[in-house]
Amino acid sequence: MKELLNQYAQYNIWANQLVIDAIAALPVGAAEMTINSSFPTIKATVAHIYGAEDVWLQRMQHVAQPVWNGEMNGTVAKVCHHWQQASASIAAFVATQTDEQLSAALSYTDRRGNAYTNTFAQILHHVFNHSTYHRGQLVTMLRQAGATQIPGTDFISFARLG
Repeated sequence: MKELLNQYAQYNIWANQLVIDAIAALPVGAAEMTINSSFPTIKATVAHIYGAEDVWLQRMQHVAQPVWNGEMNGTVAKVCHHWQQASASIAAFVATQTDEQLSAALSYTDRRGNAYTNTFAQILHHVFNHSTYHRGQLVTMLRQAGATQIPGTDFISFARLG
């Protein structure tokens, strides 16, 4: 299990970077133009992914009262930087865990105060899947914002890199 989760953590970093590079290539202001999607802008979508990865990491690190950091001010580059830092921190977390630790249950509350229990592995699968879902939205948003070089972020492309 750990090997697969390590691979997904590295894939998450790789795929994020491809999307971040495409965002960086946009004309000035394009990442903050309104686009009809789950979130109103590319920047807001990136902030949401960052916030989710960060809050899940806090939960897995047993932070008593995790703080939602998905409402970020500053440039899109700053938000992207924080997103990659959170993804790297998740990868570092996975690297320190054993299969037994990853199979352990974690009880936590969501942002509304609802209590849940899941294994660390289930949570990590969710985190990586959630990020993939929103990266897909970012690809559509990038096209609408004028990007001409859209990266392929499929897991199999990452796996083929060895």
